[in-house]
Amino acid sequence: MNILKVLTEKRIKGNAGENAVCKYLRKRHYKILERNFVAHGHEIDIIARFKNTICFVEVKSRSIDAKNQYDTRPRDAVDLEKKRSIITAAKAYTVTCDKKYRFRLDVAEVFLGHKNTILNVNYMENAFTLDDLRKNRF
Repeated sequence: MNILKVLTEKRIKGNAGENAVCKYLRKRHYKILERNFVAHGHEIDIIARFKNTICFVEVKSRSIDAKNQYDTRPRDAVDLEKKRSIITAAKAYTVTCDKKYRFRLDVAEVFLGHKNTILNVNYMENAFTLDDLRKNRF
């Protein structure tokens, strides 16, 4: 069974966030190449191309609570382990790419309201790099 197809509340929120980010990117002339790409047991939410750059996008969504607040910033969930996981999958993907492309690691925060309505998308280009991991900047 593909775990990504199980519609838990968490997956429903994740899908809403990923759909919002895809819409956000398309409006900015990105081409969506892959969604939920898995390699070596590691997953990338969205792989998109903008001009000569392939963007590996981690999407983090958070819902508003009963006090109309968020418990944490979505980007805070992209910790060192998650970054390593994304890079592992990204490396596997780059093997299939033409050498003319540059690569970028982005993070998208999605703020959800009640019933998973999209309130805001905060898109961060170059959110982290391989050099950051090598230097333990996290």
